[in-house]
Amino acid sequence: MTTTDDAALPRTAAPTTAGGPPVPRTALVTGAGRGIGRELALGLARAGYAVGLVGRTRSRLEDVADEVRQTGAAATVAAADLVDATAVTDAVARVEAALPGGIGLLVNNAGVIEENELPFAQDDVEDVWRVVETNVRGPLLVTHAVLPGMLARGGGRVLQINSGSGHRAQPSYTGYTISKGALARFSTQLDHQYRGRGVRVLDLAPGVVRTDMTRAMPVHDDRTDWTEPAEVVALAVGFADGELDELSGRFVRAGADTVDSLRAATPAILAADARRLALTTWGPDDPVA
Repeated sequence: MTTTDDAALPRTAAPTTAGGPPVPRTALVTGAGRGIGRELALGLARAGYAVGLVGRTRSRLEDVADEVRQTGAAATVAAADLVDATAVTDAVARVEAALPGGIGLLVNNAGVIEENELPFAQDDVEDVWRVVETNVRGPLLVTHAVLPGMLARGGGRVLQINSGSGHRAQPSYTGYTISKGALARFSTQLDHQYRGRGVRVLDLAPGVVRTDMTRAMPVHDDRTDWTEPAEVVALAVGFADGELDELSGRFVRAGADTVDSLRAATPAILAADARRLALTTWGPDDPVA
């Protein structure tokens, strides 16, 4: 079941992808019931976006929806297990129908991490697979369900909440690192296949935000330098507003990047073909180049 506040509409004009038609000023956020997902939903709402909230626990989603409506933005709730294809298809269809103009921005935020901080040989491979399945199958299913509407309208934006662990080796959390690397590769595929049809994709690493998940990780027991949620929200809204479209298919990091710094660095990033997951070769004569 989906609930929506039909009276609340987006407050500002819809952004556009470069050379394309207007994109609805609406967003679907997965894992929106708590943590970074909640912060992103509220930040987008304050920026004038109608928001669809999707996740497993309806009560948490409804609480966030109430907070969204207090900003004056519309809120729609659709509870679903994001590894269940039928449930995802149903949830996305409900959100697509409820948000004015359909889904303009998809935020693939929902994700999990291993129960134990262990190197792979000592870890439970079933738990490792649980993490990979949740963090990869979920975004695949949700994006697959959202894309037809975006393509029919001539464009849209997909924001993948990623991690530096996707391209840096780690001493533990093998499933998490595998899943985030796969998510980055998915982003480059989406960009390659659909950039010409108006879809823009960005990998956003939020840094280390103080959430239930990060507080439970022993690696962060002594951490004092947490990323502020506002820094994550600023990059997400900047992308949603079209300010980072030229960086489609690439990686940004809250707490290190800002919208202004990225816009200034865009020519250098594009010239070096940087900020994307790729194989490094030893030179133009490398046979795998």
